Amino acid sequence: MAVGQGVERLAGAAMAVPPIKKAWLRIADDGTVTDFGREADLMVSEIGNEKVVDACHGMVIPTFCDSHTHIIYAGSRDGEFLDKINGLSYEEIARRGGGILNSADRLARASEDELFEAARDRAVDMIAKGTGAMEIKSGYGLTTESELKMLRVAARLREALPVPVRITFLGAHAVGREYAGRQADYVKMLIDEMLPAVAAQGLAQYVDVFCDEGFFTVDETDRILTAAARYGIKPKIHANELACSGGVQVGIAHGALSVDHLERMGQAEIEALAASETIATMLPGASFFLGMPYAPARAAVDAGLPVALASDFNPGSSPSGDMRFVWALGCIKMKLRPDEALTACTLNGAAAMGLSATHGAIRKGAPASFIITRPVPSLAYIPYAYTTPWIQAMYLNGKNC
Repeated sequence: MAVGQGVERLAGAAMAVPPIKKAWLRIADDGTVTDFGREADLMVSEIGNEKVVDACHGMVIPTFCDSHTHIIYAGSRDGEFLDKINGLSYEEIARRGGGILNSADRLARASEDELFEAARDRAVDMIAKGTGAMEIKSGYGLTTESELKMLRVAARLREALPVPVRITFLGAHAVGREYAGRQADYVKMLIDEMLPAVAAQGLAQYVDVFCDEGFFTVDETDRILTAAARYGIKPKIHANELACSGGVQVGIAHGALSVDHLERMGQAEIEALAASETIATMLPGASFFLGMPYAPARAAVDAGLPVALASDFNPGSSPSGDMRFVWALGCIKMKLRPDEALTACTLNGAAAMGLSATHGAIRKGAPASFIITRPVPSLAYIPYAYTTPWIQAMYLNGKNC
């Protein structure tokens, strides 16, 4: 998927990017793309002494850009997996003290080194499956000490991984146990204590709030985002996973880079997004795992929105960072065409992290980060045969990894 200079997101019908058939790609010594085009336009005399890599009839596509993950956590929640099989809903598990609070309890007991090593293993697995940029959220701390611990681990991952990492502070993921029944006090503590500490240490580029039924209200979200703006921290919002919560509208009002989840999004939300610069980010892995409705991606694209797809990799509602599977769900369950869903997983995912000037597409001057597929009959074959091995080689910054 190749785009021109200055194209940092694609919306509506433009998300269906046509492939360049029988193409070539030139990479500079510094790992950036210098040129690309059709084989018929490349003169053999232009190749000179350059090293030539034959894609062997494979396709070349950008690496995935996963704009919504929660990969820093301790242990797993496979016990809740059995609860779900036995019929309990996500909300019922949360009310029983499970869910996010369960993860917070475990994270409080884990050391930074333990969290780093476990999260690094998850990130390395994501990269091996084709991810070339990712966002990592906090949100399993729910105390100032534990939230800062998570963000420090994320900062270590940013330094250790060979791909760009964006970091989001999600202290408003749930109300910590010590504040049970005192949500207003928790919000005040988050604004007066957590946010200043996060800002003072420069640990997060973004702030997030779980603005939804049973979690944080529109008014609380507004107050948190207003406070974050004083520190120059831009919002990305969890919205409308469980109900039409008003999260989309409050996110847009604060200039959110993206609003994420959107399983319960209606025409009012689509119209509000169409009049904004906010990206609609949808997380089909959570719908698959929880048995919830899928976000209306088809309607959103038909309405001209820029749609992104992300993994939501986390221990409770989407325990997978396989973006090829997300691509497949975008096609199978959300009725996006393969090229549209690929744009959602690459360029628009990069845009939802503020990275699309350099990542999410093959373009001149950008880092040469791409996947060479095994020989496939069509682009559609990749999400169609979604468990068939498909990666022949992967390049990050011009280097085969």
